[in-house]
Amino acid sequence: MVDVPTQLASVSRSYRTEEVDGEPSHVQSLEQTYPAAIDDVWDAVTSAERIPRWFLPISGDLRLGGRYQFEGNAGGEILVCEPPADGAAEYRVTWEMMGAVSWVTVRLAAEGEQTRFELEHVSRTADIPAEMWETFGPGATGVGWDGGLLGLALHLGATDGSLAPSEAEGWAVTDEGKSFYRGAADGWAVAHTASGEDADVAQQRADATYGFYTGTDQQG
Repeated sequence: MVDVPTQLASVSRSYRTEEVDGEPSHVQSLEQTYPAAIDDVWDAVTSAERIPRWFLPISGDLRLGGRYQFEGNAGGEILVCEPPADGAAEYRVTWEMMGAVSWVTVRLAAEGEQTRFELEHVSRTADIPAEMWETFGPGATGVGWDGGLLGLALHLGATDGSLAPSEAEGWAVTDEGKSFYRGAADGWAVAHTASGEDADVAQQRADATYGFYTGTDQQG
């Protein structure tokens, strides 16, 4: 069992468009606070031994300038790697998948004995197929990152329950898994609407995203 309602409510989601390096871009971010010291959270999100416990198997040279590869998923280059110092830490990587390149930045901030985690994903508008965006909106990638934060929250004890990464695909079609993906997709509809999108359009795209992740039709 996973405490789905608590996890969904613990994540802040935002979406905006802006020019990044002169290119119109989609900018998505998720934040969650974990009950662990910043050094422990940094180790959890940078250690080749720990990352597979909550996300995916990873290989490569996990240091500044090195390249990494997630099994069956994205790979890329490590552009920034700043371990914890003065209560903050950050890394930035390219996120290369299916011929497209986007950028992911993870920022940590110590808050007493807890750590605030922020993940920002930037993708050039021109690199996202128009049909894909019009069908799914920001939830296409956002819901996937929600799944990553769930894994990290379970790993660090922020959310009650257990779910091994190898079980995630099967879990998505259970009632509990569907409730998670429904809530995550709806969360991205709220974020999309807050950016100025029509609420009905944002919800239609969230419905399509939910169907994609759970293998159901848009009303399922």
